[in-house]
Amino acid sequence: MRAAVAGWHAAGEKVGLVPTMGALHEGHIALVREAQRHARRVIVSIFVNPTQFAPHEDFKKYPRTFDDDCAQLVAAGADAVFFPPVEEMYPAGFATRVLLLGPAAVGLDDRFRPTHFEGVATVCCKLFTQSQADFAVFGEKDYQQLKVVTRMAADLDLGIEIVPLATFREPDGLAMSSRNRYLSPEHRALAPLLHQVMQALATRIRNRDELFRAVAEAQGEIIAAGFELDYLEARHAQTLAPVTSLADGPIRLLVAARIGATRLIDNIAV
Repeated sequence: MRAAVAGWHAAGEKVGLVPTMGALHEGHIALVREAQRHARRVIVSIFVNPTQFAPHEDFKKYPRTFDDDCAQLVAAGADAVFFPPVEEMYPAGFATRVLLLGPAAVGLDDRFRPTHFEGVATVCCKLFTQSQADFAVFGEKDYQQLKVVTRMAADLDLGIEIVPLATFREPDGLAMSSRNRYLSPEHRALAPLLHQVMQALATRIRNRDELFRAVAEAQGEIIAAGFELDYLEARHAQTLAPVTSLADGPIRLLVAARIGATRLIDNIAV
């Protein structure tokens, strides 16, 4: 991969990277198209990263659809797929991790998945240095992840730009995710409620409703619908620090909730 990228760079071609764990859907293909807007060459990595899964999470059952993924990427015009085995990414004796603070330690997903972002940052740091790409495209659906990776790339002087892309949604508003395929028909019908509740909450905050009351009532609505709520919070859009009112700066609403065996996350700007 480095040899290919070196050749592209020698020819004056800009190179973009789209990191994925496979099980691609239209949201991933949108990331590829966004990368193509900025660069002549686009690499897509497919690696189900074990270090970002806790022991009780779904690493073994995470969908692996490599042949279908490659067919989609060929159709989308991607230039290369990087598909390393676990043994190459984490060889015997591997002993290094990226230690995180800042947006990785704000009491959102890190509160429920305490080792997750360390695994994300470590594998992304490896992918960035392995590929030598000029930029990488990340979706806003995983908003805390986007902020963590952006901070890490800047702090460690990795020489790569992080390009965000707005969340791609199904027609009913559900954020596209590889995990949506786990939803039963009943749960799939209920899942868009998360986005609907957040939209209504954003309107209340913009109308200067009392923030804590509005958030608490939205949390109650999600729980009453049958979700197991991890969090629904209003945070500063850049730092992810808690906010108390619209005057505290640009606000992002972030939610994580389980319906059945599936954990869904989403976020929107206020």
